[in-house]
Formats: sequence, C-alpha cells, structure tokens
Amino acid sequence: MTVSDSAPNFRRIPLGEIDSARSRHMWTRSSVHVADDLVAAGEWDGTVAAFDRDTLEPRWRAEHPDHAVGLDAFGETVVVAGRGTAGTIAAYDRETGERRWSYETSEDIGEPTKDSVFSLPYVVALEAASRTETRGGGDDTLYATARRYEREGGARRWRSAVLAFDADGGVRWRYETDASPIALALDGGGDRLAVGYNRCGGEHDDGLVVLDAESGEPVWRWDPGTAGDRRVGDVSFDGDRVAVASHGDKRGYLLGPGGEERWRVELAVEAEIGDETLYAYPNHVHAGNDRVAFVTGNTYAKESRETDNRHPNEHRIAAFDADGEPAWDASVRGFVHGLAADGGAIVAPCAQNFRVRDPETHAVRRFDLATGESGGERVDGIATAAAVDGDTIAVVEEPIAYHDGGAHGEYALRVGSFPSLRSGQRRSNR
Repeated sequence: MTVSDSAPNFRRIPLGEIDSARSRHMWTRSSVHVADDLVAAGEWDGTVAAFDRDTLEPRWRAEHPDHAVGLDAFGETVVVAGRGTAGTIAAYDRETGERRWSYETSEDIGEPTKDSVFSLPYVVALEAASRTETRGGGDDTLYATARRYEREGGARRWRSAVLAFDADGGVRWRYETDASPIALALDGGGDRLAVGYNRCGGEHDDGLVVLDAESGEPVWRWDPGTAGDRRVGDVSFDGDRVAVASHGDKRGYLLGPGGEERWRVELAVEAEIGDETLYAYPNHVHAGNDRVAFVTGNTYAKESRETDNRHPNEHRIAAFDADGEPAWDASVRGFVHGLAADGGAIVAPCAQNFRVRDPETHAVRRFDLATGESGGERVDGIATAAAVDGDTIAVVEEPIAYHDGGAHGEYALRVGSFPSLRSGQRRSNR
C-alpha cells in the first residue's frame, strides 16, 4: 500500500483540546459524518461542529449534553449519539444547529452506578432509514442501540435497548435485553435490522438477533455457539444475507435468511506461536456486491496479559467472494476503531499498533472492496473516526503520547479525497 508522508489534498481544522491517547488504544471519543453539503464532527467535550463540505467554512456549533461519540444524518437533522450520565440521543437542525428533539436512554437502561467512563450509558450505534428510498415507502425511522455496564463484586451486568424513533423523536418500539450490543445494520430494503451482541452474560444468549424493522419483533437469531460471554464483533448486510465477525471463535460468517450458515472462514483463530497461544478479534465487517471484508485487531495471549509474539493475522483486512473463497487481503498495520464505507470504497482510520508503538502506523487507509486496490495518507496523531461519501473522506485525528517517549499530532478534523477510489454509488452499509 502506498501511504504518503503528507496529505496535501487533506485540509485540517483544529477541534480544540483533548487528553492525549496513550500506548494502548482508547475508547471511542470522537465522531464524524459527511452527507450532502455538510461535514460534522462530534467531540469528547460534547461539542458538535458543522462545516460546509466544499469550503470547510463553519456553519454552526451545538453543545450536546454528553460526549458526542456517534453521528448520523436523519431527514433534515444531524443526530448525535451520546456517552454520558443520560446517554442522550439528540437531533440538531442541519441548517442552523438548533436542537429539534432529544431522548435520554438512561430512562430505558438505567443511570450509571459509578463515576467512570465504562459505567456511563453509551449509545453504541445509529442507523437511519429513509422509507421513501426503500420498498413500500412509509415514514423515516432512526434506529439506535444503547447499553450500560455495571459491576458488583465479581459479577458483571449489562442492560441494553434497541430503539426505533420517528422523525419527531417519538419512540415507535423498543427491544430490551441484558446483553451488550455492539453493532446495528439495516438491510437494503429497510425490512430487517440486525443487532450484534458482543457480550452475553445473562438470560439473553444470542450473538445476533435480526428484528423486523417495522415492529421490532425478533425474526431470527444466531450464535457462534462458543463458550464464554464473547459473541459478535460486527454485522453487515449484503442483500438478504448477513456477514458476521465472530468474537466467540475468531471466524467470519456469511448467513442466509433465517440464519443458515452459507460459509465460515478462519480469521485470527488461536495459534500456537513459541510457547504462547495467541489470537486476535475480528472487530469489523463490511459486505456488498458478493464481497465480504473483515478486519482483525490486536494480538492477545490466552494465558497472559502481555505477549512476546504477534498473531500472524492481526491488523489485517481480508476479503472473500460469494462462496467464501479468498479474494484479497492486506495489512492495516494498526488498530482500527471503525470502518466507513460508501458503495465499494472502504475507509479504515488506523490508530497505534499498541505492541510496537510505531507512529508510521498512524494513517487513514482505503481499499476497493472488489479489487483490493489500496492507498492511504499518513496522520501525525492517530486516526480514530472516519466517514466517506462519494469521493469525500473526513477523519478525526487525536493526539497520542507514547509511554516510552514521543508525542504526536493534535485534535483535528481532516477532510480530503482519494480520487482513485471514487464510487458512483452513494449508499453506506453502516
């Protein structure tokens, strides 16, 4: 992959102050979204800043009551997902930034029991559907999922809810469990909503639940059938099929309607290297046009916290065809917080490789889903959030200070393009 040392076609907008990340990757602290004529960035202090897509002139600023960790466009608004005392979801007018409506998910999942970031109600994912663009028409709907974690003695508990909102912020339905959701995906027709559950330690014992998007009723369920509470890392639709990145067995799956297994592939399963048993989690998946791409994360050892070696398939993106046969693969070099995709273009914001601590891994990388064609641009700090729409890519850079020396980057929004991966399609799968 060609990665430039400079980014002349990426313009930079400072975002203020944030504590520097450290050697190990941090939780989600920022968000970004591109749609139509607007680029919006969500910041850890709750600020939401919107800019003109072409000129990057400031359009408006809004103050969200929680950390602004997720963004999506919904009708004439920009919706913000919060992590904070209330786990607030709020919709802001896309032209003025005025708040149209808000909802506190703590009403469903409870208030934090401790003053720590991991105990805060957390809106994990948003998925907006324009019914006028899907079969049958109907009203626009915003789907969201939120979770809250608490620990009492040695017991860990989650409460979570999937919510469907109408255009005015009214709740149409809710689906509640005692598991920890990690991802949402809506099928192309707007009929089915897939919910991936990362941790299942209570009565809810399925890593994937597919809901009827209109009613919220479960249609079918699936689970990797593995021991422990780790289950699913990400989900993505390709037509009526669902691609699943499994944390339970470190494999990738393609499931047909009803959950029947079409194929599965080994991604970063346990491997004996030296005297260690190593593995890595498949954290992300993007599917479309009979291609499925999975991204793996950091190396972990089965018996210890630290490792002397690295799993051969850590920090990789691997694509497979409709039959599960390998199509292409490449290194992403560092930890990927989340994928952005538009049609056949995949964008991966890469942070540090926490076992190597090499600033050369800091980059935004892009891949063509069909061919594997790739490229990227270096980022001084770490790239932690990305959005893509057509040929426009927006990335949030966060500063990092390694514990063994060296500070890099700043808190900034970077906006530019990778012309070689321009896509005529304008649909994002997640």
